[in-house]
Order: sequence, then structure tokens, then C-alpha cells
Amino acid sequence: MIERLLIALAVLALGVIIYRLFAQHQRRRATALAATRDPVLAHVPPGKPTIVYFTTPACVACRVVQAPALARLQALLRDEVAVVRVDASEQPDAAARWGVLTAPTTFVLAADGRAAAVNYGAVDEHILIRQLGGLEPAAQQEEAA
Repeated sequence: MIERLLIALAVLALGVIIYRLFAQHQRRRATALAATRDPVLAHVPPGKPTIVYFTTPACVACRVVQAPALARLQALLRDEVAVVRVDASEQPDAAARWGVLTAPTTFVLAADGRAAAVNYGAVDEHILIRQLGGLEPAAQQEEAA
């Protein structure tokens, strides 16, 4: 009985290690694409924090959860962050370059172009703000001025 538990824990630990290595690889890939100004980022000014959001028309979580969260994020941060929406079914080459396996997938790029995070699945605006390095909402910035 204890042997089965130890085997299950070992398999779980191996899965966590593989996931973390994959996420690290994805962040490096996204950083390299940002540095080379991938065509997905063509309309984003350099030096601006960016969220690259991959979606598909069939993705329910994209429409119901992720798109509203990104709209709330843009309402909070206004021009402080760029959000780039990429339809993976219309641009499969872009999805392949970025290594997207599922929708929604969001890549959070810091102002210096470094990939701060990769999210597989829907995330809310509070998590994205934290991943962007805690940018202050525009309303708070106006109050401070």
C-alpha cells in the first residue's frame, strides 16, 4: 500500500517538474519573439507592457471569462498596457511560433520585452495585473497626481 502511494507521489512530482520546465521554455520563447518583434507585436510600441491573448471562435472560456477580464483590465489600466488578440484558427503559424497548445493562452510581456508569465486557461484581471508587475490602475494614478 505504501509503495503505491510513493509511486503516485513520484509520478505527481515528475509531472510538476515537467510542467515547470515547459512553462520556463514557453517564457523563453515568448521573450525571444518579443525581442525580434514578432509580427503579432507589429502594432505595439516598444517598451509597453503587453498581453498577447490567443483565442479561437469555438472557445467558450475565451468569450465568457477571458475576454471580459481583458476588457476590465484595459478599463483599469487604460493606455498603460497593450492587449493583442490573436485568433489561433486564423493565424495558425503565429500560434505555432508562440507554442500555443490550448485556448485561451495569455503571454504577459513586461515593458522590457521579457515574458513575465504564460497562462494556460482563463485568468482574471487581478492576476494579470500582478503578473505585469503591479501596474497601478489609471484611476489611482490620477488621484496620486
